[in-house]
Amino acid sequence: MSETKESAPNEAEARDWPPNIKAVFKRMAPASRYLGLEILDADPAARTVEVAFNASTELCNMWGGIQGGMVAAMLDDVMSLAVGLDLEWGQISPTLELKVSMLNPARPGRIIGRGRVIKRGKSVGFIEGELLSEDGTLLATGSSTATFVTLKRKEKPAG
Repeated sequence: MSETKESAPNEAEARDWPPNIKAVFKRMAPASRYLGLEILDADPAARTVEVAFNASTELCNMWGGIQGGMVAAMLDDVMSLAVGLDLEWGQISPTLELKVSMLNPARPGRIIGRGRVIKRGKSVGFIEGELLSEDGTLLATGSSTATFVTLKRKEKPAG
């Protein structure tokens, strides 16, 4: 499967990425790697992200289009990255609800994803995302609701 660009680790070190983006450079989730995720930009002040998915034919259905569940997974990834921009270390933002509208067939190749936080409350965030082909055709849009969870530290056994 596709990895992040060869320059990604150097770029990660050279740029002051938000913690959730640094975590992706450090250890990408297997599902994101399978989708071909590549981080392009993140703006914590605007709460926006831009990514690319280098979609392989392994994501396709029998008719050659990217399977709808894979499109939904791409949107979930991009929206999760957007809502996670201002989380602190030890916090996660699980998706509570996801809606996807398929507007045009997605095909293998480079797909651009953009995510933005619409509203962030104390415990819930509302996010929107879109996927575009390289020529700018809008492929799919999505909206999501996420909650914010602080993970508990594992206690070391006494000994």
